[in-house]
Amino acid sequence: MNLFQQLQHDQLQHLTRRHFLSKCSIGLGGLWMASQSNPLFAAGGLHKDPAAPLAPDVPHFAPKAKRVIYLHMAGSPSQLELFDYKPELTKLDGKECPQEFLEGKQFAFIQGVPKMLGSQYPFHQAGESGQWISDRMPHLEGVIDEICFIKSMWSDQFNHGPAQLLLHTGSQNPGSPSAGAWATYGLGSENANLPGFIVLTSGGKNPSAGKSAWGAGFLPSVYQGVQCRSQGDPVLYLSNPPGVSRNLRRHTLDALNSLNHQVSAEVGDPETLTRIAQYEMAFRMQMHASDAFDISSENPAVHQSYGTSPGRESFANNCLLARRLAERGVRFIQLFDWGWDSHGTNNQTDLRKGFADKCRQIDQPIAALLKDLKQRGLLEETLVIWSGEFGRTPMRENRGGVEMTNVGRDHSPSAYTLWMAGGGVKPGLSYGETDPIGYEATVDKVSAHDFHATLMTLLGFDHKRFTHPFQGLDQRLSNVTKPSRVVKDIIA
Repeated sequence: MNLFQQLQHDQLQHLTRRHFLSKCSIGLGGLWMASQSNPLFAAGGLHKDPAAPLAPDVPHFAPKAKRVIYLHMAGSPSQLELFDYKPELTKLDGKECPQEFLEGKQFAFIQGVPKMLGSQYPFHQAGESGQWISDRMPHLEGVIDEICFIKSMWSDQFNHGPAQLLLHTGSQNPGSPSAGAWATYGLGSENANLPGFIVLTSGGKNPSAGKSAWGAGFLPSVYQGVQCRSQGDPVLYLSNPPGVSRNLRRHTLDALNSLNHQVSAEVGDPETLTRIAQYEMAFRMQMHASDAFDISSENPAVHQSYGTSPGRESFANNCLLARRLAERGVRFIQLFDWGWDSHGTNNQTDLRKGFADKCRQIDQPIAALLKDLKQRGLLEETLVIWSGEFGRTPMRENRGGVEMTNVGRDHSPSAYTLWMAGGGVKPGLSYGETDPIGYEATVDKVSAHDFHATLMTLLGFDHKRFTHPFQGLDQRLSNVTKPSRVVKDIIA
């Protein structure tokens, strides 16, 4: 018996039966109550094997989507320049904003009385569905009949970091699992050689919420997103250093695993087994990740359709990588593209040059991704999601009450557009409405929690039963303290 075991043995000698019963959660009665009150536990629910945490699991009912590709435009594009056509706002362009739109509102930068700002780009109807779209997305227009728009999204957060956390984790505070972590926790991964949840970034920066936007929160850490790169090694330090062969790495890993198994047997911490599984995953990724991330193997026609350039980091490259990862069984693929905060402080962020440049960067690759998935028979089971974290105001931004030279819009949590395609949603649909100037969602409003409830439903889970115990509550993505609903009208 080693020193650790002796100390553990001596401590247990001093525990009485009464002490055990009183300190075991809230007693054995509490354990029984937990088993009865947790529907997942009572119904058999999720029985995750710590030694194989990413093994595919059985959902509550047949899923319409087997995987998700989430395209997040960090900073939030203006819905009024892309998808939410407001001719009444154009009539008000240049006029002083009515006081009724300012009273009781919180803004990031607007002060005084700003002027109203009509859309900077012309709109038209497109496709057989007749959906409205601006001229900034000519390629996306070609696949608009595949898209289901939700134009009545709203948030109660008007700063980027908290709003991104709310949209991706269900809470504006750090510490909750992301949607990708929940999806991977529920469905596991179809490929034992790649992570179940992969994150790709472009635009030069991570989103304001940082890595918490794809974290595992209170779920086991194996379910967090793995941030990969579209150039060089997919994951930092994935390659063996000079002088270390694959056989030596295998022997080293075997020795480390032996120590971790011993610690697991002595302490019983499931995170130790998770760590073993992650080390093994990293070893397998050395063989398989490089192939998955090698877009140079694609034929020239594919590169032309996406607008990709192998060897550099770009949103277009990440879209092509998303398709390659989807067809290799990765469960949740998250793309963050930074640079959409159109305040108009300079030419790179204004609604004219900066916004137009960002639209050109994403328009062709998103359209190519949808076409590619459909051609390969993947779109039907792949849910593609596009959004920012909130919307933009219908009035022009000013700072210190002074109108800016460049044209920009402030943050507007009261209304924004999110769209989905494939994965069991109705194509060619526009759901929800905003008021005549696009300021607030007014018809069929959809909160972040409603969106999460709908997402879980599409993945085959009853969002109220798909829970994980933490801090005395059966926590869920769709939030246990605020109302949430499944948006059934958008589900095919």
